[in-house]
Amino acid sequence: MSPRKSGKRKVKAHKSRKLPLAIGLLTIIVVVAVAVYMFSTNNSSASNTPAGKVRLQTSMGNITIQLRDDRPITTGNFRNLVQQGIYDGTIFHRVVADFVIQGGMNTSASVATIPDEVGSNNHNDRGTVAMAKTSQPNSATSQFYINIKDNNDLDSGYTVFGTVISGMDVVDAISNVAVNGEQPVTDVVLIKAEIIS
Repeated sequence: MSPRKSGKRKVKAHKSRKLPLAIGLLTIIVVVAVAVYMFSTNNSSASNTPAGKVRLQTSMGNITIQLRDDRPITTGNFRNLVQQGIYDGTIFHRVVADFVIQGGMNTSASVATIPDEVGSNNHNDRGTVAMAKTSQPNSATSQFYINIKDNNDLDSGYTVFGTVISGMDVVDAISNVAVNGEQPVTDVVLIKAEIIS
């Protein structure tokens, strides 16, 4: 047998080992891709809460918020707190003209922290509603704020979960009340929060 023929046999044998290896790797990649897709589909469908709308009845008028469905944890948390009546009878405790009005301070029950969902398309634009928190990541509980102006320096840290679709004039009026520091001199009460759709 010549060395050339012997070399060809070795090459063929080597190629035949690569083919099963390539098929095996391709199979593993496909299985992993399918598993990841199935997990993300099941996970998102399990945690997706219908977005809907919430009406905030305040002592200065009503504010209607369209909730986002792409922030399932944050939206779900807000909806749950509304359904539990956590916001009823609270005040807008922080008002900063040309910045935000903030409410939802809860003293009646313990509310767990939720993870941030800042991701893509998280813009603290005028009229959007976001979760307030401490300076620490993943520390939001029940407090929320409504942006009076575009506050895009907050985009990377504060999860936007809704937009005011009615009552922005009420939001503006609240932002202009007399304050002592950042707290209104006369309480602006969130009389009732209710899911309306």
